[in-house]
Amino acid sequence: MANVCPLNFVKVDSNIARFSSLFVAMLVMLYLYTNNVFILYFLAFDFIMKLFLNPGVSPIHMLATFLKDFFKIESKFTDGGAKKLAGFFGLFFIFLLIVSHYIDIWDISLGIAVVFLSCSLLDVFFNFCIGCKIYFIIKKIYPNFMNNL
Repeated sequence: MANVCPLNFVKVDSNIARFSSLFVAMLVMLYLYTNNVFILYFLAFDFIMKLFLNPGVSPIHMLATFLKDFFKIESKFTDGGAKKLAGFFGLFFIFLLIVSHYIDIWDISLGIAVVFLSCSLLDVFFNFCIGCKIYFIIKKIYPNFMNNL
C-alpha cells in the first residue's frame, strides 16, 4: 500500500499542514521561552477545532491558508486520515505539556517539547510526517482504522 493512495478518501493540502506545523513549533518554542501555559491552551483549542469541529475555523489553519495563498504555493494533496492521526498525536503532546507544566517538572516538559518539536520540524523542513508513517503502518495491520473519524 503506497503512502500516496487516499486511504480514507479525504485529501488535505500538505503545504497548509506544513505551515501549520511551523506555527505550532514556533508556539511551542515560545512556551519554552516564556513558560506561559496559555500558549499551550491556545494550541489545545486550535487542535480541538481542527480535529473535532471545522478545520476552516482554526486560527492556525486560517493563517496557514492565507500564507499559502499569499505566496501562491501550489496545492499538494495528501491523505487526510494520516494528518488527522498526526493531529491526535499533537494534541496528546500538548496535553502532556500542560500536565507536566502543572506538576512543575521542567525536565519532563523539556523532553516532551523536544520530541514534539522534532516531529513538527521534520514535517516543516523535510515533509516527513512521523504520525503519518505510523498511520500507514496501522492501516496495513487494521484496514478499517479511523474510517469513522
